[in-house]
Amino acid sequence: MTTLKVGDQAPNFEAKDNQGVTRKLSDYAGKKLVVFFYPKASTPGCTAEACNLRDNYQTFQAQGYEILGVSADSAKRQQNFINKYELPFPLLADEDHAVINAFGVWGPKKFMGKEYDGIHRTTFVIDANGVLEDVILKVKTKDHAAQIL
Repeated sequence: MTTLKVGDQAPNFEAKDNQGVTRKLSDYAGKKLVVFFYPKASTPGCTAEACNLRDNYQTFQAQGYEILGVSADSAKRQQNFINKYELPFPLLADEDHAVINAFGVWGPKKFMGKEYDGIHRTTFVIDANGVLEDVILKVKTKDHAAQIL
Protein backbone atom coordinates (compact mmCIF):
# COMPACT_ATOMS: atom_id res chain seq x y z
CA MET A 1 0.00 0.00 0.00
CA THR A 2 2.51 2.65 1.09
CA THR A 3 5.13 3.69 -1.44
CA LEU A 4 7.54 4.77 1.30
CA LYS A 5 10.63 2.60 1.68
CA VAL A 6 13.77 2.33 3.78
CA GLY A 7 16.05 5.28 3.10
CA ASP A 8 13.21 7.71 2.25
CA GLN A 9 12.75 10.89 4.25
CA ALA A 10 9.81 10.46 6.66
CA PRO A 11 6.80 12.60 5.72
CA ASN A 12 6.56 15.82 7.66
CA PHE A 13 3.40 15.42 9.73
CA GLU A 14 1.39 17.48 12.17
CA ALA A 15 -1.67 16.34 14.12
CA LYS A 16 -3.26 16.62 17.55
CA ASP A 17 -2.82 13.77 20.02
CA ASN A 18 -5.23 12.32 22.59
CA GLN A 19 -4.79 15.41 24.82
CA GLY A 20 -5.05 18.01 22.06
CA VAL A 21 -1.28 18.58 21.92
CA THR A 22 -0.02 19.19 18.38
CA ARG A 23 2.72 16.71 17.51
CA LYS A 24 4.95 17.00 14.47
CA LEU A 25 7.94 15.19 13.02
CA SER A 26 10.26 18.07 13.96
CA ASP A 27 9.41 17.48 17.66
CA TYR A 28 11.42 14.27 17.38
CA ALA A 29 14.50 15.67 15.63
CA GLY A 30 17.60 13.96 17.00
CA LYS A 31 15.53 11.07 18.40
CA LYS A 32 14.54 7.70 16.98
CA LEU A 33 10.79 7.36 16.49
CA VAL A 34 8.44 4.43 15.99
CA VAL A 35 5.17 5.50 14.30
CA PHE A 36 2.61 2.71 14.27
CA PHE A 37 -0.66 2.96 12.37
CA TYR A 38 -3.57 0.84 13.52
CA PRO A 39 -7.17 0.56 12.28
CA LYS A 40 -9.24 1.21 15.43
CA ALA A 41 -8.60 1.79 19.13
CA SER A 42 -9.74 -0.90 21.58
CA THR A 43 -10.28 -3.61 18.94
CA PRO A 44 -8.60 -7.00 19.61
CA GLY A 45 -5.66 -6.73 17.17
CA CYS A 46 -4.97 -3.09 17.92
CA THR A 47 -5.12 -3.73 21.66
CA ALA A 48 -2.69 -6.66 21.36
CA GLU A 49 -0.28 -4.49 19.34
CA ALA A 50 -0.46 -1.45 21.64
CA CYS A 51 -0.11 -3.59 24.78
CA ASN A 52 2.91 -5.42 23.34
CA LEU A 53 4.57 -2.05 22.70
CA ARG A 54 3.55 -0.88 26.20
CA ASP A 55 5.05 -4.00 27.80
CA ASN A 56 8.36 -3.33 26.02
CA TYR A 57 8.29 0.46 26.40
CA GLN A 58 11.25 0.56 28.81
CA THR A 59 13.38 -1.33 26.29
CA PHE A 60 12.42 1.14 23.57
CA GLN A 61 13.26 4.07 25.86
CA ALA A 62 16.60 2.49 26.82
CA GLN A 63 17.48 2.26 23.11
CA GLY A 64 16.51 5.90 22.51
CA TYR A 65 13.13 5.35 20.82
CA GLU A 66 9.97 7.40 21.21
CA ILE A 67 6.66 5.77 20.21
CA LEU A 68 3.66 7.40 18.54
CA GLY A 69 0.44 5.59 17.60
CA VAL A 70 -1.87 6.84 14.85
CA SER A 71 -5.45 6.03 13.89
CA ALA A 72 -8.47 7.95 12.63
CA ASP A 73 -10.18 7.71 16.03
CA SER A 74 -11.28 10.82 17.93
CA ALA A 75 -9.09 12.26 20.70
CA LYS A 76 -11.67 11.05 23.25
CA ARG A 77 -11.53 7.48 21.95
CA GLN A 78 -7.71 7.58 21.89
CA GLN A 79 -7.66 8.86 25.50
CA ASN A 80 -10.05 6.09 26.58
CA PHE A 81 -7.74 3.53 24.89
CA ILE A 82 -4.75 4.96 26.78
CA ASN A 83 -6.63 4.99 30.10
CA LYS A 84 -8.02 1.47 29.73
CA TYR A 85 -4.68 -0.15 28.82
CA GLU A 86 -2.30 2.28 30.59
CA LEU A 87 -0.44 3.11 27.39
CA PRO A 88 2.66 5.24 28.14
CA PHE A 89 2.89 6.88 24.69
CA PRO A 90 0.71 9.45 22.87
CA LEU A 91 -1.82 8.50 20.20
CA LEU A 92 -2.61 10.85 17.32
CA ALA A 93 -6.29 11.45 16.59
CA ASP A 94 -5.92 11.74 12.81
CA GLU A 95 -9.61 12.18 12.01
CA ASP A 96 -8.89 14.15 8.82
CA HIS A 97 -6.41 11.46 7.63
CA ALA A 98 -3.62 14.01 7.06
CA VAL A 99 -0.93 11.80 8.65
CA ILE A 100 -2.51 8.56 7.40
CA ASN A 101 -2.44 9.88 3.81
CA ALA A 102 1.06 11.37 4.16
CA PHE A 103 2.38 7.90 5.05
CA GLY A 104 0.17 6.21 2.43
CA VAL A 105 -1.47 3.67 4.73
CA TRP A 106 -5.12 4.26 3.69
CA GLY A 107 -6.60 2.03 1.03
CA PRO A 108 -8.73 -0.96 0.06
CA LYS A 109 -8.94 -3.82 2.56
CA LYS A 110 -10.83 -7.09 2.82
CA PHE A 111 -12.38 -8.50 5.98
CA MET A 112 -14.78 -11.41 6.15
CA GLY A 113 -15.44 -11.21 2.41
CA LYS A 114 -16.23 -7.50 2.43
CA GLU A 115 -14.12 -4.87 0.69
CA TYR A 116 -13.81 -1.40 2.18
CA ASP A 117 -11.27 1.40 2.60
CA GLY A 118 -9.36 1.60 5.85
CA ILE A 119 -6.01 1.93 7.58
CA HIS A 120 -3.42 -0.70 6.77
CA ARG A 121 -1.61 -1.77 9.94
CA THR A 122 1.89 -0.50 9.20
CA THR A 123 4.84 0.63 11.32
CA PHE A 124 7.58 3.07 10.37
CA VAL A 125 10.87 3.27 12.26
CA ILE A 126 12.44 6.70 11.77
CA ASP A 127 16.06 7.47 12.65
CA ALA A 128 17.35 10.60 14.41
CA ASN A 129 17.72 12.37 11.03
CA GLY A 130 14.11 11.75 9.97
CA VAL A 131 15.00 8.94 7.55
CA LEU A 132 13.02 5.69 7.40
CA GLU A 133 15.10 2.94 8.96
CA ASP A 134 12.41 0.27 8.59
CA VAL A 135 8.91 -0.13 7.16
CA ILE A 136 6.98 -3.06 8.65
CA LEU A 137 4.03 -4.06 6.47
CA LYS A 138 3.27 -7.45 8.05
CA VAL A 139 2.81 -6.51 11.69
CA LYS A 140 2.66 -9.34 14.23
CA THR A 141 0.32 -7.75 16.77
CA LYS A 142 1.30 -9.95 19.71
CA ASP A 143 5.06 -9.76 19.05
CA HIS A 144 5.47 -6.36 17.42
CA ALA A 145 8.18 -5.03 19.74
CA ALA A 146 10.47 -7.92 18.72
CA GLN A 147 9.87 -7.10 15.03
CA ILE A 148 10.94 -3.49 15.61
CA LEU A 149 13.86 -4.08 17.97
